[in-house]
Amino acid sequence: MSATLSLIFGVVACLGTVLATVRVVRPAELTFVYMMTSWLVGELAMFHLVFQAIAVGLLVRAGALHEVVGAVGIVLLGVSMIGLVAVQRRAGTAACAFERGLATMIAGSTPASVSVSVSVSVSVSASVSPPRWHAWIPFWFDHRGVEVIRNLSYGEHGRRNRLDVYRPVGTTVHPPGGAAEALPVLIYIHGGAWVIGNKDQQGKPLLLHLSRRGYIGVSINYRLAPRHRWPAQIIDVKRAIVWVREHIAEYGGDPSFIAVSGSSAGGHLAGLAALAPADPVFQPGFETADASVDACVPIYGPFDLTDSSGLRGRSALRRFLERSVMSTTLSADEAGWKAASPLFRVNAQAPPMFVIQGQLDALVWREEAREFVAALGQCTNAPLVFVEVPGAQHAFEVFNSVRCRAAIDAICRFLDVVRHPSLE
Repeated sequence: MSATLSLIFGVVACLGTVLATVRVVRPAELTFVYMMTSWLVGELAMFHLVFQAIAVGLLVRAGALHEVVGAVGIVLLGVSMIGLVAVQRRAGTAACAFERGLATMIAGSTPASVSVSVSVSVSVSASVSPPRWHAWIPFWFDHRGVEVIRNLSYGEHGRRNRLDVYRPVGTTVHPPGGAAEALPVLIYIHGGAWVIGNKDQQGKPLLLHLSRRGYIGVSINYRLAPRHRWPAQIIDVKRAIVWVREHIAEYGGDPSFIAVSGSSAGGHLAGLAALAPADPVFQPGFETADASVDACVPIYGPFDLTDSSGLRGRSALRRFLERSVMSTTLSADEAGWKAASPLFRVNAQAPPMFVIQGQLDALVWREEAREFVAALGQCTNAPLVFVEVPGAQHAFEVFNSVRCRAAIDAICRFLDVVRHPSLE
């Protein structure tokens, strides 16, 4: 029995480690399985390593080495453990990747130029980075020093139009005209393929750390498909931005600096909101309200809903979007789908943008992010940073990990420089 278990554990462990090492995207039907396995192994590599070491000890003690099958299993577990060490070391290079990206924060950068340019050197504020020990408590979020004001209403659609405000404990609310002393704001938009998720499930490591560094964080809900079809999602995001601009001073925030970020579907919505600040189709009933933002940080967001380059083939989002999200089919409304895609919204008035993409992402491909950054870099003069995070899978920053820590620190530093260009 121990020999059979040894072989089973060894095969499963090796497969998991391989998926945390290389990007696998086909067959498309198994993409979600690849992603989940790669994510949970890649971001929790040391935990898997400890578990597998314990398993080896128990299996050897139970006599697994007495049979060839068991010995093979132990060897496979050993190979997996060596691989996990390599996975963890690769995660440690994320900080250097972000450092290189920030060091090349120049207007109009393309992915190619970002990697080779000798450009403006960015010296950043000396604010404290997220503690290293957070990576050892991945599912515990440090609320110390942060006050959360929950379930404020920003629209008419009940709980789907509510938001939470994260702010430093002791934040002073300044009277009108005191915005210079108020705190900058970041709005975070959760992911979930536009059909699931809520403001309590994602973005906590970022929002909590930003608050400790002197920001106001705002995490929003929005209406979900298929009950509410597109463009309900972006309409809610725009309405939330308008609410923040009009009311955040009441909570200590500075309405003159509002950044927006989000992950996956939230990254798509963040990018679209930043690039289409005054589209009346996305602001029905509040067309003249100011829904612009001052910076944008889309994290592994899909930028081309149409798969116009044909890159993804059967892995494209078209079938899912037509079935569950969009109000029209692509063939019947190509213009509408392009209008919903940040790739086709790039323009010279784009705000500073920090595009973050996982190198191994199986759900949103790195090639799509590269295409978007290249297109944006051709027309904007605003600061533009693009980082492919080494070894990162989709959702890599949802809980505390080595890569999550590096990403949060880089985002904070990017926002600091955007707010204070003299730091460049």
